[in-house]
Amino acid sequence: MRRDDFTFAHKLRVRWAEVDRQDVVFNGNYLLYFDIAITEYWREIGFAYPDDVPHRFGTDIYAVKATAEYHGSAGYDDMLDVCCRVGRIGRSSMQFVLGIYRGDEHLTSGEIIYVNADPKTRKAAPWPETLRQAVLEFERVPPDTGSGTPR
Repeated sequence: MRRDDFTFAHKLRVRWAEVDRQDVVFNGNYLLYFDIAITEYWREIGFAYPDDVPHRFGTDIYAVKATAEYHGSAGYDDMLDVCCRVGRIGRSSMQFVLGIYRGDEHLTSGEIIYVNADPKTRKAAPWPETLRQAVLEFERVPPDTGSGTPR
């Protein structure tokens, strides 16, 4: 995972409540950091969640997979760059690839996959074309748009 592959990074300072008895960020908080970065990513490409997707398009986004791989540990008061990019965008699913860095040190890698769906039926629905185009135009490394396994 190369840091240069990321178009977007969100700066975050580790707070006292996020550190465990081992004096490092508690492992589950890295998923929270991923979520914060993805929220800021939506904002950066011009879509405020939850206002735009559910209200404007009539669909909502559901997480179906989240993973984190730890390469190092962050501690209290560390400044982190939480980087995210869309690695794949399908008809209704989207894979976010994430990396957390302290300076040049790569601390954590992750992936979160979302599915766009009708909130009443929870059935998959295509991404709105304006959102899809915003992602494709924003990313430095073009996301995979191949058919793959449809969701």
